[in-house]
Amino acid sequence: MPWAPAGPPAAVEWLEEGWHLRLVQPYQARKMYRCPGCDHEIFPGTLHVVAWPDGDPEERRHWHRPCWRRHAAELARRRERRR
Repeated sequence: MPWAPAGPPAAVEWLEEGWHLRLVQPYQARKMYRCPGCDHEIFPGTLHVVAWPDGDPEERRHWHRPCWRRHAAELARRRERRR
């Protein structure tokens, strides 16, 4: 019998610039969420990102990938201006 992993695949998660990010695959996305970037729905079965500030999991939000990229770019611009 060939080797097979037990349970669901591991989540793709990383820490970037003080944010925890998790990529939600379409087969994992079973509920509808509202994206804080565009205020539109993220439908079940849609690839998207979950993001929350390091140390503040209560601020966890589901984002469309392009919306998160725009938001992250804006956060980076703000950090640069403060330097």
